[in-house]
Amino acid sequence: MSNAPRWVALAATATLIAATAGCSSDSSNTKDAKSKAGQASQSPAPLPSGSAGSSGSSGAAGGSIPTGPGPQGSYTVQKQPAPGTCTYRYTASKEPLPDGKCTPGATNPKVTQATLKTTICRSGYTADIRPPTNITGREKTANAAAYGYKGPLRDAEYDHLISLQLGGDPNDARNLWVQPPSPGHKAGAGPNNPKDSVESKLKAAICAGKTDLVKAQRAIASDWTTALSVLGLTDQKPAPKDPKAEDGE
Repeated sequence: MSNAPRWVALAATATLIAATAGCSSDSSNTKDAKSKAGQASQSPAPLPSGSAGSSGSSGAAGGSIPTGPGPQGSYTVQKQPAPGTCTYRYTASKEPLPDGKCTPGATNPKVTQATLKTTICRSGYTADIRPPTNITGREKTANAAAYGYKGPLRDAEYDHLISLQLGGDPNDARNLWVQPPSPGHKAGAGPNNPKDSVESKLKAAICAGKTDLVKAQRAIASDWTTALSVLGLTDQKPAPKDPKAEDGE
């Protein structure tokens, strides 16, 4: 057998080298692409705004209000925010507002637009679900430390931000705060809370079908001093006094 010309052998060798290099490059690229795809699939999805661990916050003004556990057959003392971690806000007229992060409000899951007649619009409902003072008294002391309240506790109200008569949760720590007395208060005279009147008017409007439950809850949780005007209820009269209810709801 005669030998092939040298240039033919060289050409064949070059073709083989080029083919081998091309296969190696394709394999490497495929592996890199698979590796990157695998890393992407294992990377955690970004947290939604307002989730734990994100920079967002979920106060009442920012959207939905948390839902609490609702009325309990037996209440227990709830853990309060750490001392000094909550800060009061004040309106231009010096009325106190709670810290939106510590006290965003919390709703009672038993109270909905469909259950109004058997819950908040029923006489005596709030008295039936109110936690006892041996529970709330201890919570009040701890909450005062969280807010740095230094005045006499008897002059401050341990207030449901969303009151019981508006479908607020009875004992969720997110719905309770030590509310300082309003301007003009006489020291030692006990709480003077104009917020109670706002709550009564909102309840009357809800039960009369003049406003929606959720809208009222959001308005009171955002700023109780503007809740009536925001809902167009500035001329709303308070509901008749319920003898089974208590002030400071």
